[in-house]
Amino acid sequence: MAIEKKTIRLLILEDSQNEAERLVSLFRNAGRATRVHRLSSSDDLNEALQQSWDLLICAPSSEQLAPSEAIGAIRRQAKDIPVIQLLADNDSDSITEALMLGAQDALPQGEDERLVLVAKRELANLEERRARRASEVALREAEKRCQLLLESSVDAITYVHEGMHIYANRAYLELFAYVDADELEGMPMIDLIVSSDQANFKDFLKNYHSAEGHAELKCNGMKANGQSFPAQMSFSPATYDGEPCIQVVIRAESSNAELEEKLREISSQDLVTGLFNRTHFLELMDNAAERAVNAGQPATLAYIRVDHYASLLADIGLAGIDILLTDLANLLRTHFSADAQLARFGDDVFAVLQPGVSPESTHEQLSSLLKKVECHLFDVSGRTVQSTLSIGVAGLNEKTAKAQEVVNRAHRCADELSDGNAIKLFNPADELAAAANRGNIAAMIQQALEKNSFRLLFQPIISLRGDSFEHYEALLRLINPQGEEIPPKELFSAAKDAGLAEKIDRWVILNSIKLLADHRSKGHNTRLFVHLSSASVQDQTLLPWLSVALKAARLPSDSLVFQFSEPDAIAYLKQAKAITQGLNELHCKTALTQFGCSLNPFNTLKHLHIDFVKVDSSFSQDLSSAENQETLKTLLASLHAQAKLTIVPFVETASVLATLWQAGVNYIQGHYLQGPSQSMDYDFSADDE
Repeated sequence: MAIEKKTIRLLILEDSQNEAERLVSLFRNAGRATRVHRLSSSDDLNEALQQSWDLLICAPSSEQLAPSEAIGAIRRQAKDIPVIQLLADNDSDSITEALMLGAQDALPQGEDERLVLVAKRELANLEERRARRASEVALREAEKRCQLLLESSVDAITYVHEGMHIYANRAYLELFAYVDADELEGMPMIDLIVSSDQANFKDFLKNYHSAEGHAELKCNGMKANGQSFPAQMSFSPATYDGEPCIQVVIRAESSNAELEEKLREISSQDLVTGLFNRTHFLELMDNAAERAVNAGQPATLAYIRVDHYASLLADIGLAGIDILLTDLANLLRTHFSADAQLARFGDDVFAVLQPGVSPESTHEQLSSLLKKVECHLFDVSGRTVQSTLSIGVAGLNEKTAKAQEVVNRAHRCADELSDGNAIKLFNPADELAAAANRGNIAAMIQQALEKNSFRLLFQPIISLRGDSFEHYEALLRLINPQGEEIPPKELFSAAKDAGLAEKIDRWVILNSIKLLADHRSKGHNTRLFVHLSSASVQDQTLLPWLSVALKAARLPSDSLVFQFSEPDAIAYLKQAKAITQGLNELHCKTALTQFGCSLNPFNTLKHLHIDFVKVDSSFSQDLSSAENQETLKTLLASLHAQAKLTIVPFVETASVLATLWQAGVNYIQGHYLQGPSQSMDYDFSADDE
């Protein structure tokens, strides 16, 4: 594989030079060329992080730099550097702590073969992430270039679906004497053909199929002003916005020289200041984002807003403001190096892109600019005018797939400087907090993952048949900044949409393992039901990760019951089958929830290795009806015949208990017994009496 031949850029946090060299030799002996840097201090780390690295291996401890500080610095700077934390022993709390801090794996020092295998896995994952980001950038670039080519083409081009216009470039609009593309949207193309040629055009379009490829047609077009002209039309298959359609290129049989010249008159400069204009600067930003992703070259954007612009404009007028902005542009030119790319980004905004530097390193330079502008006396038609600036700063790095995100970040930072004459650097934590305060649930989730601030509640699952185990279900809850609990349905929907469901599952698993191990150490024979989202059902890395976590905690595997829903099992049956088999091999128990509502639930069940089946809540509602009781009894009898342990949830009243007992239910759960609680404190002995 190509990945095996690539040189590994390795960071090592290890006080012992000999041990660091031994770690490097492990990779070299495994056939991996290695470039290595041994970290010696916090400053050394910050300097090293200006470059691109593939892996960080941390010793259990270091006098120069705490491993937790190193991991935190990587997260703060949004560096995509996987971390492997070595530990003095196989202590479960240490492993859990390392994983929660952000390490990709944690293992005892000295397990060399395992270390190399884990490193290979993380390097392969890193390459995939980098390739994906590069592909995203390349796709956007290709789409942008295609659009620019279409718009700047001297040939008239349109896309037609079922005879209707869905896109037309500027040359096409001018050819047919239309001002706006909206006038053509949804209009049949045949309306732009002279009436005498329409029958021929209609027959041609009817007989044209995309499979036949390229085809030509000569006919006469009709302009919006009623003038006709001869045209050569080329038809070819295409897609637009992901939909199949026909591309039509029209070459009018006359000179297009004037149109071509007009379309090429594109300026990259702002007419007032002579700096780059917004359009060209955004192209420069896209190029910088591509270099950051593909070549690891960082860059920094300074979003510079003129303070109190509206007041200045009212005071000195439009002509006066142009003089001030021109003077300010010249001041910016002299202040920044020749490498910096300057633009007038908006009426009151300048932008500076500095390649090869980090946001933190620009603070001194930008502070000097603030003082220089504050002290500068602008001469506007004999009047003296003073001004100040608000500067928002954001960086482009290897994780920057979209340049517009960086612009938005710097813009928000400048907006937050209400008093002006100041600088604010983008901080991901600040943005998350602001988004969370605005009610963005995805931001609250991300914040909770970083701050470990989710809440776990536990609801007992009671046996009706006698059981030596105490069962609880772990339930995740999140409190918003206003102190209110987010409804679980909204929480998990937002997590799924934001791609965070898998991270939430791992947080729940890690914390459940930790709490369960502590609870069992006090003499409780407890099992915990933990939910898996559809993302985790599909995650092939979950089982090996779970194996490491369980061994580290020294927790009996059968004390955890992993449950997922019937709808997810149906949607991802192949993956569900694989994960239940894998969990069985790890000796973990499995449960299927929301069971019984599909057309053929037992067909799904026969493909899965399932221990517990939790029937859908609809079966426990309105059990006063004899028909509903019989339906539940029939379902439970079929499950018991397959040796499945059954659970009926949402038991809210005492009146249904007798019915459930007679139906042969193994376990019940609901608020009548006990609602979700912050502790596992249900008295199971009371149910045995």
